[in-house]
Amino acid sequence: MQNYFPDASRLVYGCMGLGGGWNNEPAAKEHVLQAHQLIEQALALDINVFDHADIYTFGKAETVFGKVLKENPSLKERMILQSKCAIRFEDDLGPKRYDFSAKWIESSVEGILQRLNIEQLDILLLHRPDPLMELDEVATTLSSLQQQGKIKHVGVSNMHGHQMAYLQSALSSPIVANQLEMSLAFRDWLEDGVTTNSPANRNSGYAPGTLEYCMMNKVQLQAWASLAQGKYTGASTHNEADAATAALVNSLAAEYETSPEAIVLAWLMRHPANIQPVLGTTNIERIKACHKSMDVQLTREHWYLLLETARGQEMP
Repeated sequence: MQNYFPDASRLVYGCMGLGGGWNNEPAAKEHVLQAHQLIEQALALDINVFDHADIYTFGKAETVFGKVLKENPSLKERMILQSKCAIRFEDDLGPKRYDFSAKWIESSVEGILQRLNIEQLDILLLHRPDPLMELDEVATTLSSLQQQGKIKHVGVSNMHGHQMAYLQSALSSPIVANQLEMSLAFRDWLEDGVTTNSPANRNSGYAPGTLEYCMMNKVQLQAWASLAQGKYTGASTHNEADAATAALVNSLAAEYETSPEAIVLAWLMRHPANIQPVLGTTNIERIKACHKSMDVQLTREHWYLLLETARGQEMP
């Protein structure tokens, strides 16, 4: 991200929880106030990258965020805004689906800009791969949106390296980010490499080479679900490995004089891929607890101990 936005924060604030919930009730003033408070808190902690998607709380997340920007236009100058499109929920026309058609991408961007009350989106991410993608159509559409000044950069989400290379082959500008599920709990991105030449590699749901593709091509890796829904920081655990990992996280938090959230995120951030964790909480105290990860540098031994404990077995 620093290659394109030198001032981008290492942490990203994810706006999925804004807008009052995944229902058809309109967003209220209290939800705009909540969004304003969370934006101000994030910026106060020097978190200036804000992550959206057109589907989050059925568009209400972007709507309340946009109302905050309309009432406080100077805030936009202090942030980097990204949003995603291409997921379509079940409707009268068909089932849940992904749509990379020119018509859908164009209309989605118009909706995003209108809801956010901005003229240009810093990064547009294609949310999930569309098996029916027509490469030239997508490339032409994205290029046109850039030329019109509606989007600055292009990114993807939930794509593997081969899909990215194929898309990049037709684009005139670089893919700048890929947002994937990555955490101490969801480790397929890591297991792919460490279990190479091992039968255990067959269980990985991660396409080989994705991590390396992003690192070689300066694609910013962003981690959604980076805290694994709090599995190691207070939520209920369901097996021995999770319970042992939660205990270890708390022990290390005491040793490093920090929060459990900081340890979990610092584990991700210790990797040379320069991973950007996305924080999805609307709890201000938890945001502060996560921000402490910026001051934690895990030793190699502690990093591997966390990995071994979460795996439930030693390294191959």
